[in-house]
Amino acid sequence: MNYSKAFYDKYKSLVYNLALNYSANKEDAEEITQDVFITVFKKMSGFRNESKIETWIYRVTINKSLDYLKAKKRFKRNFINDGISIDQVSQSEFSDFNHPGVVLESKEEIQEIYSCINKLSEDHKTVIILLKIENKTYSEVSKIMKISVGAVESLFNRAKKKLDVLLQK
Repeated sequence: MNYSKAFYDKYKSLVYNLALNYSANKEDAEEITQDVFITVFKKMSGFRNESKIETWIYRVTINKSLDYLKAKKRFKRNFINDGISIDQVSQSEFSDFNHPGVVLESKEEIQEIYSCINKLSEDHKTVIILLKIENKTYSEVSKIMKISVGAVESLFNRAKKKLDVLLQK
């Protein structure tokens, strides 16, 4: 595969949009996108064509997004440990919600949904994002997550139930 601008242009929207669905912040999504392409270009020679290139890029993006969010959470936790109050961190946790696709009137509702999605486990978060936000099929999600279609269905049902509980609170 050629490491050309054409390759970047072909996949940049996929990567950016998926990263945006994880981070709900355009600056974070841009940083994740950059990290994804650095990794993809570095590891392209090791790609063995066992799956579609798009599937591999989805996996890299998901992993980079989850790693980025963990690092961001650790950073916030260190702020708390350094004497900043939990209230200050809690307020800033939602102040960086900056998803360009969200209409201002529904921003608070969408922000709450994303907040609840971010409280789910990594697998639950991933299955919801891929099925309901990225509109992937169960088959596509099973390839991306490297689990069976039945496992995707089961995981999604559990994720929906947990999300419902979080949204009720």
